[in-house]
Amino acid sequence: MKKLVLSSIFLALVVIVLGAYTRLTDAGLGCPDWPGCYGHILVPQQEHHIDAANQAFPERPVEAEKAWNEMIHRYFAATLGFLIMVTFISAIIAKLKGKKRPFKLPFAVFLLVCFQGALGMWTVTMNLLPVVVMAHLLGGFTVLSCLFLLYLRMSNVSIPSKDTKLGNYTKFGVIGIVLLVGQIALGGWTSANYASLVCTELPICEGDWQAKFDLAGAFSVPAADNYEFGVHTNDERVTMHVLHRFGAIVVTLYLSWLAFTLFTKGKSAMVKRMSVLLMLVLSIQVGLGISNVVFMLPLTVATMHNAVAACLLLVLLLVTYTLFHAKAREESPAKINQNMTSAVLE
Repeated sequence: MKKLVLSSIFLALVVIVLGAYTRLTDAGLGCPDWPGCYGHILVPQQEHHIDAANQAFPERPVEAEKAWNEMIHRYFAATLGFLIMVTFISAIIAKLKGKKRPFKLPFAVFLLVCFQGALGMWTVTMNLLPVVVMAHLLGGFTVLSCLFLLYLRMSNVSIPSKDTKLGNYTKFGVIGIVLLVGQIALGGWTSANYASLVCTELPICEGDWQAKFDLAGAFSVPAADNYEFGVHTNDERVTMHVLHRFGAIVVTLYLSWLAFTLFTKGKSAMVKRMSVLLMLVLSIQVGLGISNVVFMLPLTVATMHNAVAACLLLVLLLVTYTLFHAKAREESPAKINQNMTSAVLE
């Protein structure tokens, strides 16, 4: 079961990367129906199938490259769903046999991946409605995070005794997760509304961007039949992009502080390695974000920006999970002494 969960984690990362690639190549509607493609399991290739598809969807003629991008993403997502289902079934069998294995978390992941499948369907049927597209992105990150937490729980991760006092920093790790997820959501909203290229200068945006700031409009959902290529005004898109950049600054400063603090206060090699890893992945992510602006959103860099965001979230989860168990380990002796005292008094 542990190997199955680990395989699911790697596959979830692949699905996130493929989802980003599909979105960045404007292939989100490469197949206008769901779950197949123009009514087929594979992309139509024969002439009579292509002619039939073009007649059935005259507003969306077959573009083989975009259609394959979309379908490959669906194939990998379906495989991930199957692995998660097998994991859940394994957890049920283990529970019936009386084995001590996680059950609630596999059940939660199974429900999440089912809902994620529904979001994938709505992404197509609602013609890339930005709210659904962003929710689909966050759903992918949530599935990945829950799988990773399940793996950590099955791995019995613990911190050396000399660093148990670092458990007091658990709350700072949780705050970091909240900030990072918020930043990922801002990035997803910016991308879903095709606002990634409205600002082409650093550090914030060119021109009088303050005069264009429209917070209410940036988070509105205008009525439209199709949201491909965006329907918001330029000022609204500038606001989205600027907020994403401000978020990047806040997250970078906060996680840098957290990594530096843990490195200086940590006494074990384990804590220092986690701190260095957190800072390294954060630095790569910042470099990719800057490269997206300087080089005008190259496909490879933009796709890697999504992948490294997922890796950064996993590293932060590892740090926070370890700190949480350090706090529990520090409190356990006190609880033991309290219980012994109570027993003596009784």
